[in-house]
Amino acid sequence: MTHPHDPPGGRFITFEGPEGAGKTTQITHLTRHLDVAGVPHLLTREPGGTPLGTRVREVVLDPALHIDPLPEFLLYSASRAQLVQDVIGPALARGEVVVCDRYADSSLAYQGAGRGLDAGLLRSVTHAATGGLTPALTVLLDLDPRLGLERAAARGQPDRLEQADLGFHDRVRAGFLALAAGEPDRFLVLDATRPADDLARTIWDAVRARLALG
Repeated sequence: MTHPHDPPGGRFITFEGPEGAGKTTQITHLTRHLDVAGVPHLLTREPGGTPLGTRVREVVLDPALHIDPLPEFLLYSASRAQLVQDVIGPALARGEVVVCDRYADSSLAYQGAGRGLDAGLLRSVTHAATGGLTPALTVLLDLDPRLGLERAAARGQPDRLEQADLGFHDRVRAGFLALAAGEPDRFLVLDATRPADDLARTIWDAVRARLALG
């Protein structure tokens, strides 16, 4: 399975962030902008996006299950490999913009910084699972986990990740920010407490520039 590291035209866009950061809202805004601009696009998510990914999502977010960090990461990786093979890769080959709700950076933040797994192992397995496919643009919605978990709790019953302790979520946030600091050209880091419409305009401006839409 071979894929470009940076799809031509910046067509692979991912959204990352802690729980409750508002990714769904901003992804909805972006896909509406793409619709209006007449840009062919595909929306998917991790874990999910394929029948296997949907099953994996049910398992890894089940609050009744105890899953150790390594099998948790390997489950995410299996879902990711299937998604790249069946959905993301073919869409990019068709020239579409792919917008993905979470991708490999989530594993580096959650299972790496959060759970303490070795970053080298995570990157090696992720490269094997994705063929080295890296987003052209990653929107990181940054938020204090205390506020994020309050937002998430307001949605209803917390899932397995949302139930983790605050220290875990602080480490995840720090992990995301460290990743962004290491790849400033790929990451667009935004304060998730800004008004949603303001964030949407900033994101659309960045996407338009990547896609050279003018």
